[in-house]
Amino acid sequence: MKPIFICYKRCSTCRDAMKFLDNNNIAYDYRDIMSDNPNANELRKWIGQSEFPIKKFFNTRGVLYREMNLKDKLDDLSDEEAIELLSTDGRLLKRPLLISQEGIFVGYHKELYETLIP
Repeated sequence: MKPIFICYKRCSTCRDAMKFLDNNNIAYDYRDIMSDNPNANELRKWIGQSEFPIKKFFNTRGVLYREMNLKDKLDDLSDEEAIELLSTDGRLLKRPLLISQEGIFVGYHKELYETLIP
């Protein structure tokens, strides 16, 4: 099964990650986060598989995160409320998000992506 690469093409970090995958001949299924944002069921599954806290999946540098003042509100949300919120808008989700058999990669970290090289 090919990894699912969820990103926003205008994001420079996403472009760097995509370039890494392409340059290393790592096949993936591309998914645009703005037109095909993960739904709550997908997020629930991936968050559970990752063992990361839900907060790690939020794009804390994003404009929408700041506009919604989520820094102050996130601690008061239940896990289910946070997942539902993440599923409402791709701009809230940290990107890129790579779902693979090797694990769930949140953001682009070259040293972690290197583990995908056959």
